[in-house]
Amino acid sequence: MSDAAKPSVLFVCVHNAGRSQMAAAFLTHLAGDRVEVRSAGSLPAHQVNPAAVEVMAEVGIDITTATPKLLTTEAVQASDYVITMGCGDACPIFPGKTYLDWRLDDPAGQGIEAVRPIRDEIRQRVQTLIDEIRARAPE
Repeated sequence: MSDAAKPSVLFVCVHNAGRSQMAAAFLTHLAGDRVEVRSAGSLPAHQVNPAAVEVMAEVGIDITTATPKLLTTEAVQASDYVITMGCGDACPIFPGKTYLDWRLDDPAGQGIEAVRPIRDEIRQRVQTLIDEIRARAPE
């Protein structure tokens, strides 16, 4: 874990406009301030995917103020868990980090009906991640 007592998670996808934004929002919502949450993209978009904003609002999570951010080496170094979602080899690898690759459909260009199941799968994976983080936490 990082120097801070709380674990940190970085979600990465290409545009940081859909999957990684939804995952970061779910982790923040479900874990509160017990986990430091970051998200970034290797080629960030200009705005968050409107369909992602809408499906998250359906479950009571507001991501209207979220903005895509560029993936940096510093963000990876500062994170205990790095969760990739289709960013390929763009994500730098550092020893001592937990890397997970979540294969999820890309919501880019998809309608609400197609994005809902992606959102629901992300929620389930985030809950599993929270359980894993808790299991690894020192007593």
